[in-house]
Amino acid sequence: QVHLVESGGGLVQAGGSLRLSCAASGSIFSINTMGWYRQAPGKQREWVARFTSGGNTNYADSVKARFTISRDNAKNTVYLQMNSLKPEDTAVYYCCANFPRYWGQGTQVTVSS
Repeated sequence: QVHLVESGGGLVQAGGSLRLSCAASGSIFSINTMGWYRQAPGKQREWVARFTSGGNTNYADSVKARFTISRDNAKNTVYLQMNSLKPEDTAVYYCCANFPRYWGQGTQVTVSS
């Protein structure tokens, strides 16, 4: 079993930045992929960024060049640095391991115009 806890969300003005964290615990050795997803009000959950099993990074077109996924293996933590935020980035952001098996509880990001 893998337990994920997100943090770092909040309210920010358009153009601002936030860094989300996702701390993993439990069966860390079983994690092959890690990613970030988001769900805006009234919309389906969508993929944002991820580490593949080979360690490569992928980004959704909507966040490419603005968001960066990174990790600290010593802390079992994955980060999502979000720059140049836009109101349309407003959503609950979720961390996911071994999609779609393990999910965190989500952290709210609100970008005001």
